[in-house]
Formats: sequence, C-alpha cells, structure tokens
Amino acid sequence: MTVLVSVVILLASSLFIYILLTLIGLIKKVWLNPIRVQHLMKSQGINGPSYRFLHGNTKEIISMRRETMGKAMDEISHDIFPRVLPHVHSWAKLYGANFLNWYGPQAQLVVTEAELVKEILNNKGENYPKIDLEGYAKKLLGDGLSSSKGQKWARMRKLANNVFHAESLKNMIPAMITSVETMLEKWREYEGREIEVFEEFRVLTSEIISKTALAAVTWNGRTYLIC
Repeated sequence: MTVLVSVVILLASSLFIYILLTLIGLIKKVWLNPIRVQHLMKSQGINGPSYRFLHGNTKEIISMRRETMGKAMDEISHDIFPRVLPHVHSWAKLYGANFLNWYGPQAQLVVTEAELVKEILNNKGENYPKIDLEGYAKKLLGDGLSSSKGQKWARMRKLANNVFHAESLKNMIPAMITSVETMLEKWREYEGREIEVFEEFRVLTSEIISKTALAAVTWNGRTYLIC
C-alpha cells in the first residue's frame, strides 16, 4: 500500500512539474519574449504597434483589410498599395519607413526604406537568412530561386545565369514584343467588355516561355513544347 501511494505521489508530482514547465514555456513564448523583443527594438529606434497578448496585431490587420476592401474605389488608380496592404501603408506613416509588427507572438520587421531593401535583397554575405515559406506564400513563390538556400540556391542561380544573361534576354525581346502586341490586339476586340486579366497574363507567360526558353511546335491545331 505504501509503495502504491508513493507511485501515485511520484506520478502526480511529475504531471504537476510537466504542466508547470509547459505553462512557463507558453508564457515565455506568448508574452515574455515578445515584450523583450519589442523593448530591444524600441531601444534601437524601431517602433511599431504594441504587441497584444496571443494575437499580436493580427486582429488590427484583418480589421484594416476588411474596412479597405469593403469600400468601393472612387476611381481606377494604379496606386493600390493603401488598398492591398493598408496596415503597412498606415503604420509606415505613423512609425517610420521601418517598423515592427506582430503575427501572433511572431515578430515581423517591415522594411520599406529603399536603400535597406536593396541591401537585404543583395545579401551577398547571407546576413539575412531566408524564411521558410508556408501556406499561400509557398504556393505563390514555389520552391525556386527566391526561397532556396545553400547549395540548392547556388545550383539554381548558376542555371539561371546561363539562361538569363544580358545577351540571351536581348535576343528574347522581339518574341516578347510580338506576344504582347498579339494580346493587346485581342483586347481591342473586347472594348467595352470585361477581360479576365489573370488568365490573359497566364497565357501570355506560357506563350513567351514556349517561344524563348523551349522549342514549340504546332500539330493538329495544338502546340507542343519540346524540352
């Protein structure tokens, strides 16, 4: 009986310690670390919207997007940045060109200063590690040159350099111009009607690639690519 009681006490103590450590780790992740990062960034002159427990600034971002998208555009304009990323547009004005915001407990440093953006994208010393893409960003950018690292990046960069050097691109320009002119001529026939621009550019991209990077042949009214 004494042994059984000791085992029960040991198990209960172990469970209590496990729960306590888990809670401490959770509090550290969702509160202590974000507050510490926010304080450190502020001491270096990087401000931003205050961190909110658990959700960070996610609710504010969603609210801004809903408000912006819920309003009809008064006129057609190429200045769509305030509409697409209203939080970045608003906070850059409020906190400066570079600011800190939060996706949950995850800090995000937003850089809009042109010279810093250029330096980060150059990144020859690999001082700025690439993030692991997830969700929509992964589907949009894929697993190509922009998201690759190390040896894989070096191999893909070498292949890209061989194809997309200045002389090669110069030779592709006439084919690109022809494809664009064909598309614009087609659009003129749709004057006064709606055009599915996304689909049009998808077809245009495929056509340009088939003409410039691959050999394209037409047989029985269908186009085939020879790799």
